[in-house]
Amino acid sequence: MRILGIDPGYGRLGYAIIDVVRGKPKAITYGVITTAPKTLMPDRLLEIAADVRGVIAKYKPERLVIEELFFAKSTTTALKVAEVRGVIFLLGAEAGLEVVEVKPNAVKLALTGYGKADKRQMQDMVKVVFDLKKAPKIDDAADALAIAWCGAVKQ
Repeated sequence: MRILGIDPGYGRLGYAIIDVVRGKPKAITYGVITTAPKTLMPDRLLEIAADVRGVIAKYKPERLVIEELFFAKSTTTALKVAEVRGVIFLLGAEAGLEVVEVKPNAVKLALTGYGKADKRQMQDMVKVVFDLKKAPKIDDAADALAIAWCGAVKQ
């Protein structure tokens, strides 16, 4: 099964494509989609949509796994991330993908065994689970790999 994992954000959105064969995950590609801070939100959403649409077209995943919204300190940030999630849901529906939502603490628990794992612990476990030479430098990409893996084990 080929899975697209998304760590939603509007300044940086993490994405990962993984394959799961006989229960073993393999990272195909991962990275971040960035938008410029002074760009208007509609233009940011257009950029994100175009880039994610390109990833879907190139890698042809069967399932899209996205992290649920976690309300932190800023309501404004949460609302903008919710807008990005809406775009991602639309893209998943357009492509006919199965869409799975995972809670942030469930991803951490599944990957590290601890629901409040920090960024470094997550990056270290992503390196181990995917047998990478080094952990992804940008935590959004590591999170997207973890989200994809968590969605793979929810089969």
